[in-house]
Amino acid sequence: MSWRVRIVHTTGYRYELPVTQSYNEARMTPRADRRQNVVVSRVETTPATRAYRYTDYWGTEVTSFDLHAPHVELKVVASSVVETGPEEEPVRTASWTDLRADSLLDRYTEFLNWTGYVPRDRELAAVARGLKRGLGPADAVLAASNWAHDQLTYRTGATGVHSSATDAWQAREGVCQDFAHVTLVLLRAMGIPARYVSGYLHTKPNGAVRETVRGESHAWIEAWTGGWWGYDPTNAVPVGPRHIWVAHGRDYADVAPLKGIYSGGPSSALDVTVEVTRLA
Repeated sequence: MSWRVRIVHTTGYRYELPVTQSYNEARMTPRADRRQNVVVSRVETTPATRAYRYTDYWGTEVTSFDLHAPHVELKVVASSVVETGPEEEPVRTASWTDLRADSLLDRYTEFLNWTGYVPRDRELAAVARGLKRGLGPADAVLAASNWAHDQLTYRTGATGVHSSATDAWQAREGVCQDFAHVTLVLLRAMGIPARYVSGYLHTKPNGAVRETVRGESHAWIEAWTGGWWGYDPTNAVPVGPRHIWVAHGRDYADVAPLKGIYSGGPSSALDVTVEVTRLA
């Protein structure tokens, strides 16, 4: 089953003193691929800004904008209509021997290496060795994702935007970013190329047409086991019509929805809302 979905992602900043210069990058534009078609997408700001789009190293569409007029508020609204595809099936064509091939290690080295958010962790590496025993790569991906789902408790505020997989594992709780990072540690320890995916999630599996729900900025993983395919460890479900993908990279640092620098007073508030409507 496929869905047509509208997403409106609004981010607002307020500053204690006027900001005189602001330079920003927004990664909020969904991308088209094998299971997703983008009908329309735009990023708008208030105050109006000069903006241009480019595709970054990871294939993400970036809207870059700067503002030089003094301002005490900034609002960024990304709106899109996307057609999504059915649930993804695991790809089972690669063996463990295939994953050890020099050509594959060279091609996907960036999705096998450790990062600040996905660091080498001896305890999780031991878990990974136990989970993969007797399984093929695709089933090992499912085992790792479901293990992270079972071991971590979803709790907002337990971790922060800068928390690593190790931080989340030690706390045994976190949000979707943490579930994805812990799963990536397990998969990379197994030798499976795996990447972090950011996007949105419609929160109702049987969402009614034309009903608007408070959606979520969301994160999940994709693994390469002969081809790329996605799985959502936070909810322990395959990536399906409720998932709208925006960006992928090694970890959260490569796909942060909005980042930038500015000159002026400190930020006093950050309001973020995501509204998702199933259109068909």
